[in-house]
Amino acid sequence: MGRILWLASYPKSGNTWLRAFLHNLIHDRGGPLDLDALSQSTRMDAGREHYEPLLEKPWHEVTALDAALLRPRVQATMAASRKGTVMVKTHTMLTRLSGVPSHDPALTAGAIYIVRDPRDIAVSYADHLGITIDATIDSMATPEAVTYTTRNGVAEFLGSWSQHVTSWTAQEGPTVLVLRYEDMLADPQTSFGRVATFLHLDATPALLSRAIANTGFEQLMRQESGKGFRERSPEQARFFRKGRAGGWRVMLTPRQSARIAADHGPVMRRFGYLDDEGP
Repeated sequence: MGRILWLASYPKSGNTWLRAFLHNLIHDRGGPLDLDALSQSTRMDAGREHYEPLLEKPWHEVTALDAALLRPRVQATMAASRKGTVMVKTHTMLTRLSGVPSHDPALTAGAIYIVRDPRDIAVSYADHLGITIDATIDSMATPEAVTYTTRNGVAEFLGSWSQHVTSWTAQEGPTVLVLRYEDMLADPQTSFGRVATFLHLDATPALLSRAIANTGFEQLMRQESGKGFRERSPEQARFFRKGRAGGWRVMLTPRQSARIAADHGPVMRRFGYLDDEGP
């Protein structure tokens, strides 16, 4: 039996970019690899294919409680699927759900957590959900926030943005690597080099550089334009939109940005996201 390495983040924080990098690094063939083949390297902890075989009811009747109670069995199946490390994407906060851990510590090898400025998340996540930015800001401040079960996956337990970030980053240490999305953009060689080192991957400088080049944002956008991307929400025109930091400055009103700072100030300050203390 293997153990799970969680690739964790609040939605729209760079998780898919990290997965694409790892896929290209591990399965390097020189050029960019198919985006829709990411499942060869990483699983999705909310994926329908993991839960449906365990159900005793039709998929359209699956509730958030059903998903919470099935998570331990799903994770055990994932861990048993191979002898080594199993990398699994998760958007669920690190907590307890209906009395059971959201991420079984006995099956966990560690985690990579990506944190991103919540003001940029609000803009991107609103587009992903097809709702207003104000509604997204409300959701990001809701302690009980949970997504809906969709045709592709079960509900994910988000909590508020501050809760989510704190739940994972409080564990930072030898088994938990925390990355800022903005640092990944500014210096991908250093950030992704830290990922390779953390995972004990034998990545030469040339291999690392090639994986970074093959998963640059322009490259990902070209792939999606040419072939589509199955993880794109039906509510959005593109999954890979802009891939930059600070877009909130022109997309949010002063009232909206002030609301996010009021909701999440302590955690934003910790990661340098308030104007008086960082980018």
